Amino acid sequence: MVLTPQTLFTGQQLIWLPTCASTNTEAQALIVQNRASDGCTIITDFQTAGRGQRGNQWEAAPAENLMLSVVWQPTFLAAAQQFRLSQAVALGVHDWAAALLGPTPKLKLKWPNDLYYGDQKLGGVLIENSLSGTKIQHSVIGIGLNINQQDFTTATATSIGQLTGRAYAREALAARLLECLERRYLKLRAGQVGKLRQEYLQALYRYQETHLFLVDGKQVSGQIVGVEDDGRLAVAIGNELRRFGMQEIRHL
Repeated sequence: MVLTPQTLFTGQQLIWLPTCASTNTEAQALIVQNRASDGCTIITDFQTAGRGQRGNQWEAAPAENLMLSVVWQPTFLAAAQQFRLSQAVALGVHDWAAALLGPTPKLKLKWPNDLYYGDQKLGGVLIENSLSGTKIQHSVIGIGLNINQQDFTTATATSIGQLTGRAYAREALAARLLECLERRYLKLRAGQVGKLRQEYLQALYRYQETHLFLVDGKQVSGQIVGVEDDGRLAVAIGNELRRFGMQEIRHL
């Protein structure tokens, strides 16, 4: 696979694997071997053990979707600020999808960084950080995006191709994705934290809407009112404002 992203560093070192267990695992191995430059990108046609959020497995048909990992070195971020990176990455993915699907209120980011169209999932992000003292040394950004796949085992999944009725050359889409990611990353590096946070909330799935959630094994009605600096989801439930980590709340 040949990509020519118009980027400063993201994707300039490109490794394509016909198949692998997980692009994040491959990226981690390159970091350990000191062979991954800033922006190194690993892309594959098929993952045999792709990982998703909450320890879930990522399901994708061979050679129909985008599965890649980007290595960045965000040493300007403290460990406590890692959700800022998650927001920037999510916005980069959202920018990429918006360019394909056009302006639509249906395109949303489901906390923390899944890509949704309506109530169906288009893609997901898994970020794994390694620390040096109080700073982030390396971040591996794993991204899976449904492109040409037409059949899914779950009704809550969809693809760009399903939504547009078109087939896409994945190389061109991968290049555009890397450009969108780097653009948002450079804004983060330049300190545009407030603006990124505001745009993230504007794109957030079910933000300021009353919906059902699963909390402590029980259904509760609540409204997402924000996201804390540490990434916890702030939800108003009754007269109480509660904050949840990733394993502590689920959308219903």
